Amino acid sequence: MEIAKLKARDVMKTPVISTRKTASARDIALQLVSGRFSGMPVTDEEERVIGIITEHDLLKQVREGKDLGKVVTENVMQKNPITVDANTPLSDVLDIMLENEILRIPVTEGLRLVGIISRSAVLRIELSQYPSSSD
Repeated sequence: MEIAKLKARDVMKTPVISTRKTASARDIALQLVSGRFSGMPVTDEEERVIGIITEHDLLKQVREGKDLGKVVTENVMQKNPITVDANTPLSDVLDIMLENEILRIPVTEGLRLVGIISRSAVLRIELSQYPSSSD
């Protein structure tokens, strides 16, 4: 399917692994390493996205000599992250990702987290449209 015709819901990954603001940074680091992804949304009790925590955020804490077991997600997460609605055209999602240098973007429906789109997911869609050439 052409990217121009797709919506966020067509590309988003579900279910989404997310965390709460009270989680320890060590627990988040373990999830990121074992899940082979580089960041995750932080949600409140109603599954609304309130932040994003990434390897970058955790590495800053490591560089500062902090014990990740004593660092709380709320204190290191990026607050009020950019999100997109499930009906947002994928072309708009790409514009947002590129303009803001975002690796992944949470997808919401009625403010609740319903999926996530990574840059690699978009590239997989693009690659699947064209057979590989052996020129």
